[in-house]
Amino acid sequence: MEQIAHKLRGKLEVATEFGSFLGDTRIRLLEAIATHGSISQAAKAVPLSYKAAWDAIDAMNNLADQPLVLRSTGGKNGGGTLLTAHGRKTIALYRALEAEHQAALDRLSAGMSDGQAGDYGEFRQLLRRLSMKTSARNQFAGKVVALREGHVDFEVRLKLDEQSDCEIVAVITGDSAQAMELAIGMELSALVKSSSVLLLTDRSVRTSARNQLWGEITRIHDGPVNSEVVLALPGGRSVCAVVTHDSVASLGLAVGGQACAIFKASAVILCLYH
Repeated sequence: MEQIAHKLRGKLEVATEFGSFLGDTRIRLLEAIATHGSISQAAKAVPLSYKAAWDAIDAMNNLADQPLVLRSTGGKNGGGTLLTAHGRKTIALYRALEAEHQAALDRLSAGMSDGQAGDYGEFRQLLRRLSMKTSARNQFAGKVVALREGHVDFEVRLKLDEQSDCEIVAVITGDSAQAMELAIGMELSALVKSSSVLLLTDRSVRTSARNQLWGEITRIHDGPVNSEVVLALPGGRSVCAVVTHDSVASLGLAVGGQACAIFKASAVILCLYH
């Protein structure tokens, strides 16, 4: 009986210590933005929905050390979407890694025998079990700049970037802090569900919420019951909140306006990637 050669084909995913960062779909989106200079045209080329394309861009800009995509305003055609030099370098790096990745898989595939087929199947199952994705809409990469230990809780302050004053405060248990071996300078990921984020527009309002991030409203996506509101933060990052339609109307939220995303320190989940 003729032996069946096992051909391995994998999808390359580039991850930072804060989680998934780049994959084939996101790279094709960046390439389409470079070609078309328009998020709507790039989304159609991938294809992705307009909202999914912007969500991907927000996620990449939040995790990258420099923005990969910028919104351009004004001009002859009323503005568009611009791929930065850092974005172009990122594409080139990914494609180079992809070629090396497939070459390694080809070498492994060529050496596989029927006797190894069972091991290969078990390996694939193990990879599926180890894969983990989070449902949290907001994911931030930050560096620990302050730690304060209380009787029960442990306060952790993260600085999102060196160019702005954007910081996030999280409160976790002392046991969690000890298990994570937290230290100044450590890089962590902060997860915040969009439903935990409230919005304010009045700067005179005082709130006990430790996290208050002011930004410009860049998108409002209306759903059947609620609306998803995205704020652009300094440093190319963004934060998303899910609020009711009534809240959008009562606060007078509109694209281009200013708003503050507020959330409790206890609503922040910290992740450490090894």
